[in-house]
Amino acid sequence: MLLPVFAMVVLTLIVGAIAFQARVQSVKQGTLTMAYFKSMSGESVPNRVLITTRNLNNQFEIPMLFYVVCLAYLALGIESASGAVIAWLFVFFRAAHAYVHLTYNRVTHRMLAFWLALMCVVALWLVLIVAVYF
Repeated sequence: MLLPVFAMVVLTLIVGAIAFQARVQSVKQGTLTMAYFKSMSGESVPNRVLITTRNLNNQFEIPMLFYVVCLAYLALGIESASGAVIAWLFVFFRAAHAYVHLTYNRVTHRMLAFWLALMCVVALWLVLIVAVYF
């Protein structure tokens, strides 16, 4: 379970770097001022900054449920092959979600990746509950 968790951390750092780069570029191009970042309001924001910021925020929403369940597997010493496969699938679908969002941004593709990742988290929790109580 530790490697999929590490992979999610790496994905979050990559998305954070992309968001930072978009912000720096917008300031350099003059489409945003540094003052905007004090309160994140008051100016018209370039789409690239909005999308990268939103995607970075996404990395701290559903993935939190993933981190918690994976830490529970680790803390309880539960080794589950199915849990490991599901964890890697979660990482794959989250990476796919980020890729779609940060590139061509087709909502239906992004939504599919989101829901598949969400189902993986639900499955991880169910596998954990079964391993602990049954």
